[in-house]
Amino acid sequence: MQSHIIRIGNSKGVRIPLYILRQCKIKDQISIEVVDDKIVISATDRPRQGWDEQFRLMHANGDDKLLIDDTVKAGEEDDWTW
Repeated sequence: MQSHIIRIGNSKGVRIPLYILRQCKIKDQISIEVVDDKIVISATDRPRQGWDEQFRLMHANGDDKLLIDDTVKAGEEDDWTW
């Protein structure tokens, strides 16, 4: 299929037919990258995809420790202004 480059404000764009968007499971967001001088448009991965595995790795490496102690010791809350 061929298409035309169109003007969108100060940018340029391409109209992508709905049937192509549906076939590629593209809804609202896309990923755009250049691979071998070609523009590759694809559906974005699910947000936070792979986070579970990364958190497991962090825990296994001991990288999931608090950097700052966030506990409130008895009496400290008296110094707070409410």
